[in-house]
Amino acid sequence: MPKSVSYGHLSRYLSKDFELKTDGSKYVDASEILKGGFSRLLDVIEAAHVIANNFSHFDQSVLLKGIHVFIFSPNDELQYGVDESYKLLIPANGNPVYAHLEAQTIYGALHGLQTFSQLCHFNFTTRAIEVHQVPWTIIDQPRFSYRGLLIDTSRHYQPLPMIKKVIDSMAYAKLNVLHWHIVDSQSFPLEIPSYPKLWDGAYSISERYTMADAAEIVSYAQQRGINVLAEIDVPGHAVSWGTGYPSLWPSKDCQEPLDVSNEFTFKVIDGILSDFSKIFKFRFIHLGGDEVDTSCWRKTPHTRNWLQKNGLNESEAYQYFVLRAQKIALSHGYEIINWEETFNNFGNKLSRKTVVHNWLGGGVAERVVAAGLRCIVSNQDKWYLHYLDTTWQEFYMNEPLTNIKNPIQQGLVIGGEVCMWGEYIDGSDIEQTIWPRAAAAAERLWTAYDNLAKDPRQVTGRLAHFRCLLNQRGVAAAPLAGPGRVAPAEPGSCYKQ
Repeated sequence: MPKSVSYGHLSRYLSKDFELKTDGSKYVDASEILKGGFSRLLDVIEAAHVIANNFSHFDQSVLLKGIHVFIFSPNDELQYGVDESYKLLIPANGNPVYAHLEAQTIYGALHGLQTFSQLCHFNFTTRAIEVHQVPWTIIDQPRFSYRGLLIDTSRHYQPLPMIKKVIDSMAYAKLNVLHWHIVDSQSFPLEIPSYPKLWDGAYSISERYTMADAAEIVSYAQQRGINVLAEIDVPGHAVSWGTGYPSLWPSKDCQEPLDVSNEFTFKVIDGILSDFSKIFKFRFIHLGGDEVDTSCWRKTPHTRNWLQKNGLNESEAYQYFVLRAQKIALSHGYEIINWEETFNNFGNKLSRKTVVHNWLGGGVAERVVAAGLRCIVSNQDKWYLHYLDTTWQEFYMNEPLTNIKNPIQQGLVIGGEVCMWGEYIDGSDIEQTIWPRAAAAAERLWTAYDNLAKDPRQVTGRLAHFRCLLNQRGVAAAPLAGPGRVAPAEPGSCYKQ
């Protein structure tokens, strides 16, 4: 729901030569981001049906000639905290009639184009695209600056075209961070030029991404106003690293976490982040840090000797590893995101440039912000998409600021993220597992708190329409009724499922 909206009772039709105007805008579309956004707007509103060729019978006063976009900032850098606000006006009168879109940045304008696309409907009598309830005035901005979706390409490989489809669908819901959990224990699919044998940890020769592929994902996302957050999860979740470099394992029989005693481990992390810094320009890097079972360090003679030599117990070695990885990331210009276990175990030692990523449950965010650190909310009981029993209503009602009353502390919750872990997900079922439940969370993260529904039943009709809109745009979003990734129960209308 927008921050404010008003509308009338008239209808206007998009002209056959509906055009983009930018007179007076301070933004020069050198990267063709606006042109691409406008082209996609036309594609999605015209894709569902064949538009009439003959518009001669229309009175010119009922035609929308185009959309006039005025952007105040010439800068098209996409970064955390970029202004995403916009104002959309669709007047009833004019000579000729143009919709009017104002935004501080190109990325606010892209959101305005998404909203415009949702006001367009095919009229089966005139065979033209119609905008109902003109005149419209919509003033809008997001509640949180970080509105994320995690995808996991280690547990199952996701082909590049599917990742792009996910990015497209994120833009429809105004999500703005793709958290790419690239590697994990099971596979290492991404090329690392500094350490090319890491690629040996891929499932197969075909299930890999080149660095050029990664750059393409970042560019494709940026054109749609979406940042890409890259993650390497250390020191746990890293068995696949040792396929190409076995010395990264404590031993062949005890392969995880990464060998804390080996300087080569940190050289590899430095090499990865050096390569990342050329591609992943988002302010943040995700360093994981979760679910670390340190028993291999104790069981392996040389790591046990290293612990004793340095006067460290296992938990202190875990802290040493995380903090050293943080320093490497900082040296490459990144701020850091770590999973919440790092905070739970040694929160006061973390860099002040750390964002703590909650996942284990509720109550974490309030402790994190009370300690003066930033937080992202992804509590698994509500915002983990592979838990198919979690309903869209639970996704919608999950409030990131629960029990946080202090305005300064509220500002430290930078947003939230729904997580599509990949153990049971591949290219065949990822879309219907993400959607429509991710859209319920997307409204929670975008819409001002006072405009959110207090009862999810008030949302059902709108979410059903959005789910059907996703289907019309080629996104395999599942029905609302039932848990995630459910099939239609019986014959019936899309809007009733």
